[in-house]
Amino acid sequence: MSWMTRHKVLLADSALVLIALFWGFGFVAMKDALNSFTPYWLLAIRFTASFVLMSLIFRKRLQKLKANDIKAGLLVGLFLFLGFATQTIGLNYTTAGKQAFITATYVVIVPFLSWALKKIFPGYISIIASLICLGGMGLLTLQGNGDAFSNLNYGDFLTLFCALFFACHILAIERFAPKMDPLALATLQIGTTALLSFISAILLEEWPGATIAPSAWWSIAFTVLLCTVFALSVQNAAQKFTPSTHASILLSLESVFGALSGILFLGEIFTPQMVLGCSLIFFAVLLTETGPILFQHAATFVAKIKAMNN
Repeated sequence: MSWMTRHKVLLADSALVLIALFWGFGFVAMKDALNSFTPYWLLAIRFTASFVLMSLIFRKRLQKLKANDIKAGLLVGLFLFLGFATQTIGLNYTTAGKQAFITATYVVIVPFLSWALKKIFPGYISIIASLICLGGMGLLTLQGNGDAFSNLNYGDFLTLFCALFFACHILAIERFAPKMDPLALATLQIGTTALLSFISAILLEEWPGATIAPSAWWSIAFTVLLCTVFALSVQNAAQKFTPSTHASILLSLESVFGALSGILFLGEIFTPQMVLGCSLIFFAVLLTETGPILFQHAATFVAKIKAMNN
């Protein structure tokens, strides 16, 4: 890997960490907005506002789209919507802690799903880092008496599908982003999610009426501008330069930043178990970023030793 290519990968990975930061702090904003809006109406407003804004900003890019580009955007948007929909419905039947952990299994699903689809082994480092990351997510999100999975229910299985859809979303971006304008792709998937969320809201929920708190609109503004418009635009652009396995692990930092936001804004307690979980996640990220380089240097060193002995 050349210096220029490595520089682009590091820049893309840094952008994904910034996205995880916004998504993590977005938990507080979403929790506040959910006090005034039902889930589907909240998603409909969030993604519709994002789509309108991005359509105005990137209208010239959208005019250059071809039929295949539109199909790609619809597919990526479908995975994004299905991930949010199954997550939202599943939360009605399970606890937030269990759902956070089960959703995090996309970290492990991504490399194996990528292996199955592309017939290319992602490497032992990616597999090991994914498992370490999953363990850290478990420590971070599963609090209590340790029998969190003693009785899996309907919501847990829906959340497992949610993890699968989010994994498919990451892999779909990896496939289509290098072949088309990533910002146009982001706009199309947001528009698709907005449309499907709006239809679901009309069919399944009632408008909250006059119960909307003023702070809810500020929370929605945060999720629209930073968690959706900025985050999905940058994610689509960044995944042109970094593999899906890297992206899934880096985006999992969302849970760490989410825990920190809970401490800063909601007065939640950070336990030693959560500290250990965060440490494992950070180690997994460090292994993902530096492991391949260290492995390459080690292989080169061993080769030189063998050459000297011969």
